[in-house]
Amino acid sequence: MRIKLLCSLVLNCVLATGIAYPQQKSVYPVKRNEDASTWRNDGRAALERARNRRFKRKKAKNIILFVGDGMGISTLTAARILEGQLRGESGEENTLSFENFPFSALSRTYSVNQQIADSAPTMSAIMTGVKTFEGAISVTQNAKPDDYRTAAGNEAETLLELAEMNGRSTGVISTARLTHATPAACYSHSVKRGWENDAAILGEAPEAHKGGVRDIARQLIEFKYGNGLEVAMGGGRYSFLPETTVDPEYASRMGVRKDGRDLTKEWESRYSNSEYVWNKAQFDAVNPLETDHLLGLFEPSHMKYEHDRARDSAGEPSLTEMTVKAIDLLSKNKRGFLLVVEAGRIDHAHHSGNAYRALTDTIELSNAVRAASGKVDLKKTMIVVTADHSHTLTIGGYSARGNNILGLVRDVAASGIPETEPALAKDGKPYTTLGYSNGPGYPAGERPDLENSVVLDPDYRQEATVPLGSETHAGEDVAIFADGVNAWMFSGSMEQNWIYYIMRDAFRF
Repeated sequence: MRIKLLCSLVLNCVLATGIAYPQQKSVYPVKRNEDASTWRNDGRAALERARNRRFKRKKAKNIILFVGDGMGISTLTAARILEGQLRGESGEENTLSFENFPFSALSRTYSVNQQIADSAPTMSAIMTGVKTFEGAISVTQNAKPDDYRTAAGNEAETLLELAEMNGRSTGVISTARLTHATPAACYSHSVKRGWENDAAILGEAPEAHKGGVRDIARQLIEFKYGNGLEVAMGGGRYSFLPETTVDPEYASRMGVRKDGRDLTKEWESRYSNSEYVWNKAQFDAVNPLETDHLLGLFEPSHMKYEHDRARDSAGEPSLTEMTVKAIDLLSKNKRGFLLVVEAGRIDHAHHSGNAYRALTDTIELSNAVRAASGKVDLKKTMIVVTADHSHTLTIGGYSARGNNILGLVRDVAASGIPETEPALAKDGKPYTTLGYSNGPGYPAGERPDLENSVVLDPDYRQEATVPLGSETHAGEDVAIFADGVNAWMFSGSMEQNWIYYIMRDAFRF
């Protein structure tokens, strides 16, 4: 009933404002004619409905957006339980920090040409208000996949660009490469997410390189809006270093840039009071009061999983530490700031079929949100926590309460007491509570006779139903949690691109 009412409200709003969708033929197999204006009109209509709720609409000085890459509902549930169990509790009653936020909603994550999307179009929708096609970074669907000639004129303006143009300070943090799809959607525009450096463009589309296409790393350094990003931290060092330069941390690794440019040095020369850091000691030494622009690149590719971070030889900061330092630096601007924080490796662990690392990285995201909430004035700040898409992680069986979420299923006996021995499947063997619908954990040959000593190992890959080299994303809705200024606008079932309009409205752009 509520969905029918929502659809009716959208239709009435469109009719009342005289909006007519363009009648051009879509290149995708959809049942309506649509282009970028479709998503913009829908988003504005949703914003108007939200404004009419019985809450006071306010202006935000700051916005912090947290994105758990691949953090679906099952991931939230399992991470919540694991966090509690790591403290010696049964776990089910535990709450991740952002699950205490007063407002929440569901986000529909499809792209314009796929039911189940990747990070490029989903994060682009959040940052630009426009849904787009697979692999695209902040361009509209009027551009064409891999065709660099169609990017010009079809760039979708990002909230981060608007923030810089309006005098706010800006920051992007990720545990993935800074040039990876989710962070890249904040500051760059590309018809192909893989064009992270010039070597990638030359290898895949030399004609695009000749045509003057700028790789994503260059777009970060050459960001032309306002006075440039104040904070950019994550992995991906090799895209910023020349192929003749040895990586400072690993003697066997080199940069990959073919143009001979050292973009880390260009960052330092481009901005006054700027710093470039690549290890934990340098990071710790940065004084936010004396630094105006901070670039941190802590790995040649992605940063370590939280579980593995302590074993990094040069050391690297946690997501929480990067978030806190970024807020300290950005808060110097009296006009406010926009900070985007991605827990990017939740996604990578799921692709590997490794639930343990996905869940512990989710717990670290919760820690970062808790730290951020304690550092800002929520009367002036909006905090949004969401995911770009989900994964095929499943939670099944009839496990007793408090059973190890990573362990073998144990049923509850007729007496109401948990069984001491694991439950058995039709093949007479135990099985785990967590599994994947597809992925590398598919048993080769006969299913193994599992033991807790095996499945509780952090390196264990949960069993998968369908054999794939890499587990896939999933298509169900993901959650949105919000606190602070105008958090009440997040409610019900929302298109993912509506998030942008609520954030932009809070900034009054």
